[in-house]
Amino acid sequence: MLKDITLGQFFPGNSFVHRLDARSKLLLLLLYIVSLFLCRGLLSYGLALGYLALAVSLSRIPLKSLFKGLKPLIFVIIFTALINMFYTPGKVLAEFWILRITEEGLHNAFFLVLRIVLLISGSFLMTYTTSPIDLTDGLESLLSPLKKLRFPVHELAMMMSIALRFIPTLIEETDKIMSAQKARGADFENGSLIQRAKALIPILVPLFISAFRRAEELATAMECRCYHGGEGRTKMKQLRYSSLDAVAAVAGILLLAGIIVLRPFGL
Repeated sequence: MLKDITLGQFFPGNSFVHRLDARSKLLLLLLYIVSLFLCRGLLSYGLALGYLALAVSLSRIPLKSLFKGLKPLIFVIIFTALINMFYTPGKVLAEFWILRITEEGLHNAFFLVLRIVLLISGSFLMTYTTSPIDLTDGLESLLSPLKKLRFPVHELAMMMSIALRFIPTLIEETDKIMSAQKARGADFENGSLIQRAKALIPILVPLFISAFRRAEELATAMECRCYHGGEGRTKMKQLRYSSLDAVAAVAGILLLAGIIVLRPFGL
């Protein structure tokens, strides 16, 4: 299961999506999320799904990579669907004990699950096609107006980039610790849910120690390289918008406009 978590991974490439400016991808993701929350019916969600499918095809990222990233979240998705299905008031279709399946509940559960899947897939696609360095530079550039208010923009962008970058590393470290514990007779798969949760406790201590050790090594390396924050720093790679970003922006705006037009009709 841990190997299925792909958040923070970057797949190098030279596709249309890879060549987009990091700032454009961040803004397009924000636009896409807003569009998803404005969707009301099948036609609106169909537009959002078509937009995502086009982006995936242009990025040349295998579909199995997106589906693989959704596996660890299946429990959350199913739980969300069940809560909406059984606890949404409306026209009762079936009833068992204290559980009631309503027509409105089925409607809400279906569209909410679809929204979550599309939102997560779109977020993963951005991280798959954008390196952590580009994400840091793009986020810092977008938040640069806040520097006038003495907001630590560079430090915030750096922390988010480091956190995103170390997700795969910590997952790999956790997998190694679990393999070592299994070799010593630990059982993480059998027993009740509480027993399996207790079996994970011996993993937390070495994982926290490893995380703090890596953080200390990173801090030492940054200090040895005379890192003192964003003041006076230059960038080796300058961000520049291109015609590709204009095309992508038009596509994102058209998606949002189409969904806004369909919203009053409930489509």
